[in-house]
Amino acid sequence: MSIYREYDIRGIYEKELNEASVVRIGRALADRINGEYVAVGYDARSHSPVLFEYLTQGLNAGGKIVLDMGLVPTPVNYFTNYQEWDGITPSASVMITGSHNPSEYNGFKITIDKLPFFSDDIYALGRECEAMQIPEKTDRQVIKIDAVSRYINYIVNAFSHLKSMPTRIVYDCGNGVAGVVTEEIFSRLDLKTKGLYVDPDGTFPNHHPDPSVEHNLEDVKALLEKEGDIAFAYDGDADRIAVLTHKNNIKGDMMALLYSMKMDKPTVIGEVKCSQVMYDELERRGSKAIMYKTGHSNLKVKMKETNADLACEVSGHIFFKNRYYGYDDAIYATLRMLELVQDGIDLDAELAKLPKVYSTEELKVETTEQEKFKLMDKIKELLKNPPADFPTINDIITVDGVRINFKNGWGLVRASNTTPVLVTRFESTNEDEAVLYEKSINKLIKKAKANL
Repeated sequence: MSIYREYDIRGIYEKELNEASVVRIGRALADRINGEYVAVGYDARSHSPVLFEYLTQGLNAGGKIVLDMGLVPTPVNYFTNYQEWDGITPSASVMITGSHNPSEYNGFKITIDKLPFFSDDIYALGRECEAMQIPEKTDRQVIKIDAVSRYINYIVNAFSHLKSMPTRIVYDCGNGVAGVVTEEIFSRLDLKTKGLYVDPDGTFPNHHPDPSVEHNLEDVKALLEKEGDIAFAYDGDADRIAVLTHKNNIKGDMMALLYSMKMDKPTVIGEVKCSQVMYDELERRGSKAIMYKTGHSNLKVKMKETNADLACEVSGHIFFKNRYYGYDDAIYATLRMLELVQDGIDLDAELAKLPKVYSTEELKVETTEQEKFKLMDKIKELLKNPPADFPTINDIITVDGVRINFKNGWGLVRASNTTPVLVTRFESTNEDEAVLYEKSINKLIKKAKANL
């Protein structure tokens, strides 16, 4: 059951994701899909095509026909749900990807009726798979579709006004699948670009494809210094983006503030890790800001529920409903950022206008899968009567873990839905207080652990 996670299915190839487990996943999934057609694509990992065949076997056994899009970025996979293919509209899509995980990992991101399939639905699927016999093989029913060309044409048409802009653009695909589409898009728009590690290679020979880790940005930063005006980096399946200028590594919450400048009082959803500066600045502009749970699946569902225009995660998942379909797409986010530059917006100058805050990166506290949620319950209990030396609490937000608001900042503790850790983050307008919040909350976590 450990492969069935909050947002997707993820595990180690052969050990956990093998013919027996994946065929059963396909068969159980087929029963949850009303229509006949399921679009399936995969990332650059060497075992992704093998998992495609296993998954297809299970879907076919459940009476579904697979639309095979081959090697694609995750956003292209999502895109197929909004397209018609010779009169066929898929009822679901599955992306076979290990995202930014090490090369031995793989997994499945599932969309049904244009909405993410996640949380309790995934856990129920897992329980059914565990009890299921492997279905017998049926005739292979697969139709090839050219999702990549359709997506590229869409993006090129949507951003034709960027053609031949003079900005020098450098980017790093990290040997993930972004390069499957970036090269042709940039070429057809006649952009001045230079790319690193654009060829898909699931062994990731140059660096790990996770742009939220500073170390993985060293090469693109060096290229930006020499030859670029702006830089972009992508994760393994191209649904997360990093944006770099000569002065800033722009996190997802600050990207949302920049993107929203060209929208008319948008509704913007952020996760609990987003800076208070983002929420306050959006409200100051007359926009509506909503704080919600971390996780791409959670944010997509909340966007649909609230009819929001934009959503973001600090890690670089950016979701546009404004002029787009409402899912996270790092390629689309790249072109929207270039629009701002073309419109004369000085990204660094806009960020410099914002209140100065001191914030930590995500800090992780090791625990176990069994203990992490019990720990959170104990922390909530301790916060009802905090220690005498604990900073004065203004209020506590419990939409996802606990975000404790203090006079000049906040601290967050939440259980990760994907790994056995508690995630913490701290922010204040005063550097010493940011350190105080961190020390006080870590002390509380230690006390909670001791009292379990």
